[in-house]
Amino acid sequence: MKSSRLAATGAVAAAAVVVLSSPAFAHVSVAAEGSAAKGGYAVVDFKVPNERDNASTTKLEVSFPTDHPLASAMPEPMAGWKIQVTKAKLAKPLEMHGEKISEAVSKITWTATGKGVEPGYFQKFPVSVGALPEDTDELVFKAIQTYSNKEVVRWIEVQEDGQEEPENPAPVLALSAATEDHHGSTTAEDASDDSETTEKTAAETTASAADSSDTTARVLGVVGIVVGALGVAYGVLAGRRRTNA
Repeated sequence: MKSSRLAATGAVAAAAVVVLSSPAFAHVSVAAEGSAAKGGYAVVDFKVPNERDNASTTKLEVSFPTDHPLASAMPEPMAGWKIQVTKAKLAKPLEMHGEKISEAVSKITWTATGKGVEPGYFQKFPVSVGALPEDTDELVFKAIQTYSNKEVVRWIEVQEDGQEEPENPAPVLALSAATEDHHGSTTAEDASDDSETTEKTAAETTASAADSSDTTARVLGVVGIVVGALGVAYGVLAGRRRTNA
């Protein structure tokens, strides 16, 4: 009897843990497609799962960090969603490609024009961002999720060091170490070097093909002479045989 009570108590406790921890597995999150290197550019996906059984997610609002503003933030067009990009003036202008940027994206809002994210599904909302800051290891994006039944869930709580994960954590993007060119692609100088290498390789290939063609012609010429000489010798021998006959 005592064992049965202990088992029941354990089952209830386990169920409580599952219930209490479920939001941690289903909250709005953000992750890069590939890497998000400091000083570079990246495509990040805001992943939005539907936590409700009787309502769809019909709206997502993502606020961009003001302590580390991003000069560029371009959402990808999505069927079934209207996208609104909100910009704000910067207290301190940013420099991007030699130009001063006085405003940056402060919020992006996705509003469903159809069914939205239905129960049992999730959806990713991609955004191209950059240049990523070099003086921090992560970026915090606060998000607000709205359901078709008018319920609103605010994923805005910031994780504190040494503390348990909050009930409604804000999406956090981890940044990796900066690459040499910050963009993950070749620089203009590298492109020039590559172009010169390509031209040199093409020239060498052409010269090699010409040499090969010339050598082939010479070989064919020699073969032709040999075949002709053999034909003449055969003709002479055949004529002698007829004469002797």
